[in-house]
Amino acid sequence: MLVVTRLRTPSGPGGPDPAAEAELRRGLLHALEILASKPGHVGGEVGRNVDDPTLWVLTTRWENVGSYRRALGSYEGKMHIQPLMVHAVDEPSAYEVVEEGTDLNESQPRSLG
Repeated sequence: MLVVTRLRTPSGPGGPDPAAEAELRRGLLHALEILASKPGHVGGEVGRNVDDPTLWVLTTRWENVGSYRRALGSYEGKMHIQPLMVHAVDEPSAYEVVEEGTDLNESQPRSLG
């Protein structure tokens, strides 16, 4: 599975805040370190948008959705990663990898509700 989380640098009254940008960058690199140490992690990167430098991305790959959710729900995930999510763009972030000849999940809501 693939997880793509986009985050926006906080800005102050005068525009982008360089200190906030540096803090977000450090936080994302630390988040990637934490996630990389968890079972089921396959790979990942931190990136910054070339056209809009206030937009960042944390991309990780996992063996399955359970591995990702357990990593995010770990003590380190709750303490160091979840606080970064206040800067995340509100959009779905978990994707299944599409390969020739494989079945995709059924297109239906996953809640029981």
